[in-house]
Amino acid sequence: MTPGLFAAALLALFAIGVPIAVALGLSAAISMYGSGIPLQAMVQRMFAALDYFPLAAIPFFILSGALMEASGISTRLINLAQALVGRFTGGLGLVTVVSAMFFSAISGSSAATVAAIGGILIPAMAARGYSRRFATATQAASGELGVIIPPSIPMIIFALTAGVPVSIGDLFMAGVLPGLMIALSLMLTVYIVSKWYGFGVPAARRGVLSKDSEFLSVRPWPAFKAAILPLLMPVIILGGIYGGVFTPTEAAAVAVFYALALGIGVYRTLTPAAIMKALKVSLLNTVAILLIISAAGVFGWVLSANRIPDMVAQAFIALTDSPAGFLLMINILLLLVGMFLETGAAIIILAPILTPVAIQLGIDPVHFGVLMIVNLAVGMTTPPVGVNLFVACQVAGLRIEQILGSMLPFYFVLLINIVLISYLPEISLWLPEVLK
Repeated sequence: MTPGLFAAALLALFAIGVPIAVALGLSAAISMYGSGIPLQAMVQRMFAALDYFPLAAIPFFILSGALMEASGISTRLINLAQALVGRFTGGLGLVTVVSAMFFSAISGSSAATVAAIGGILIPAMAARGYSRRFATATQAASGELGVIIPPSIPMIIFALTAGVPVSIGDLFMAGVLPGLMIALSLMLTVYIVSKWYGFGVPAARRGVLSKDSEFLSVRPWPAFKAAILPLLMPVIILGGIYGGVFTPTEAAAVAVFYALALGIGVYRTLTPAAIMKALKVSLLNTVAILLIISAAGVFGWVLSANRIPDMVAQAFIALTDSPAGFLLMINILLLLVGMFLETGAAIIILAPILTPVAIQLGIDPVHFGVLMIVNLAVGMTTPPVGVNLFVACQVAGLRIEQILGSMLPFYFVLLINIVLISYLPEISLWLPEVLK
């Protein structure tokens, strides 16, 4: 089968709504059958794609985040965020961003961050005079931090599928500064919008009793003591990886035991029923991801056999041999892809094709991995397949089209962040280089 027919088969399957894993596997099977390759080879390649020890990090990190969420950790993190930034204009909006940043360092999942934080703060903001649409948009935009701030499931997927050696630990550390930069820019956006519309003005400036008084009474030190143990988890994970104490896969297992120790031994909020629910959610999410990865294994093998990555590389280099021009094209491509494909699936399909091209043009694969994930994270906030929008709107009881106007300032700020991360690689690479 020619590369054109292969791509057409894949796009046709996507267009009729075939699940990602089935579309990848079926298009690969069609290509193999057309080339006279026995289909038994497909099963072998799918198994080989899963026969890789670092993949065990994915279910462990998913489970640790689910256990932390079931333990009621989100309330402690929200209280700490409230104690830090709740007294400013737009306080609860700022709390939403900071809480998402804290929870992202625990969950590794964007949708989980939106659900855990949004379920508490969207109703709270609406009850205290904020526009419900603005509250929902703030939560949807903040949720993307879940896949940028480590530990991040998409970063693990990128490292395993990029087609070149990429350290998971380096990717984790490379996501720290971009994540903090995006969080600060979102906070600035929330502050400016709140100032403009008069949302969340502190009581001392209004001369009246604040509706937020029960939130503003949270004191920093007690809130910090209540949240310090959950916040130690990313420190243990990243410190252990860079200290050579354990591998990323072992770090994921440590995270599960740490979450169990907090939920059962310290807070005593993790009941057997909650553990079973966390196991069920983790199992379903893990199976979905591993099915895609196994199908992507044979898909990638067919790509290589047909020399499609080489053709793509030659096409990009023919268009431009400038790293700056290449990054501009990639940003546009990824933003468009992120609108229609789930982040993990997009990484699995595009990373093995685009990463070798980036390396040929002198772009560091760790920098390119962070850039790809940040672009696709923005796709989580854009219709028609923005998972953050769906989750946030479900919590708020709104339709997606109702909050798009409130999303515009956040889209503008996120695009600025993409440009900075693209053309200032030091933002991503400085911390890994310092730690090495």
